[in-house]
Amino acid sequence: MIKFILMVNRQGQTRLSRYYQPVELNRRALLEADVVRCCLSRKKDQVSCSFVEYKDFKLVYRQYAALYIVVGVTDSENELSVYELVHNFVEVLDKYFSRVSELDIMFNLDRVHVILDEMIQNGHIVETNKSRILAPLTALDKMADG
Repeated sequence: MIKFILMVNRQGQTRLSRYYQPVELNRRALLEADVVRCCLSRKKDQVSCSFVEYKDFKLVYRQYAALYIVVGVTDSENELSVYELVHNFVEVLDKYFSRVSELDIMFNLDRVHVILDEMIQNGHIVETNKSRILAPLTALDKMADG
């Protein structure tokens, strides 16, 4: 099961966070800072592996340009499927925003959350088809233009 998803830049600033298990607000900041430090501070010889054991769960992360996407999962979750989910998420963002950037995410956070909600519900992957994921946003965009 997916516990959380973070999207952070190279400076460690969180651009997106979504939690699928309750975490107190004051603990979220500490968790995010620790998780980001853990992933961004890895040495060159450790970077080839994108899976990290962290406390009572695993971190799966992937870097795209200046952004890191970090997913916290339970020990029973398949790391490779989550790794592919991250790639699929970025492909969907690229398709919707036409070459997604950090600014796209910052200024369209609501739309990024819609995409994430279409893909993951209650910490479980429910959809991977790009067209089906983007269908609600496409409908909203048509209504806004019409």
